[in-house]
Amino acid sequence: MIGISPVEKIPLGGGLKSRVLFHEGTFAQIISLDNLFLAWKNYRKGKRSKPDIQEFEFRLEDKVFQLHEDLENGIYRPGGYQQFRITDPKSRMISKAPVRDRLLHQAIYQRLYTAFDKIFIFDSYSCRDSKGTHKAFERVAVFSREVSGNYTRPCWAIKMDIKKFFDSIDHEVLLELLRERLADERLLQLLKLIIESFHFSSGKGMPLGNLTSQLFANVYMDPLDKFVNHELRIKYYLRYADDFVILSTDPDYLLGCLVELNLFLKERLKLQIHPNKVSLRKLSQGIDFVGYIALPRYSLPRRKTVKRMLKRLKTDLAEDIEKALPSYLGHIGHADSHKLTQKVKEIAPRL
Repeated sequence: MIGISPVEKIPLGGGLKSRVLFHEGTFAQIISLDNLFLAWKNYRKGKRSKPDIQEFEFRLEDKVFQLHEDLENGIYRPGGYQQFRITDPKSRMISKAPVRDRLLHQAIYQRLYTAFDKIFIFDSYSCRDSKGTHKAFERVAVFSREVSGNYTRPCWAIKMDIKKFFDSIDHEVLLELLRERLADERLLQLLKLIIESFHFSSGKGMPLGNLTSQLFANVYMDPLDKFVNHELRIKYYLRYADDFVILSTDPDYLLGCLVELNLFLKERLKLQIHPNKVSLRKLSQGIDFVGYIALPRYSLPRRKTVKRMLKRLKTDLAEDIEKALPSYLGHIGHADSHKLTQKVKEIAPRL
């Protein structure tokens, strides 16, 4: 096991000296009319045909000015959430805020994202510009080649994820992490309002659906990333949202990492690694991450994804297949899947 106790030695911020990113004045910048109108321009892209967007835009200036005044006067309060379930393929409960609140989330995000993004580790891939699932898997492939010495020695990977991650995010822990980086008290109070406008259980939970949740999730997991990189000095680690993987030639070392990470998550972030979703596998067996399988010298799309894709191509209506086909071909195109690509095209020749 790695010789360090995360409980005794690592502060919440991951062991690095706290560095404030924003000083006073950020609140004023976020609620400025220029920023709010820019936020609307960015937010409405691809959504202008939706009734709630059209209704808001019909009296856009009045509603933006009113939002600005409510924020400036300290009387803004978030509205309620509309909840609905989607399957993609995993069943998820989406919580949709009113348009006015989503506009504010966009205004906050576009002012805070760039600065926060600079403090995140390189190998964090979720909800970040120039990152994403494809970049994450490419990095897994690079790691596997390096660890295995160009496939000449054993390579093991341990994959983990957080049990009920969004439901388990602790409001006080998140607010403490934000206080380490933000000095503007009015902004902190606004973020507190947004965070506390939703809960899964008392003092816990963050909505799937808020743009701010994407940023907050990375802020929340950043101490774990820093702990792994700077305290445990694990070289071959990467994370996508609440899924993370570590590669090594030594499976016992990886099991030691599992113990250390679980302790840190419990004590510092009040999270738990899902006990039924820990996977320890050799590269020769396939490393399953973000929808793809890494193998020596080649990669494949995940089998479940392929089966679901082929089933839909055989059963969906032509117009639905036409919309989905570019996405399907794009997904499998990031793996070594020439035969599968040909099969998909043969099933949907009319397109």
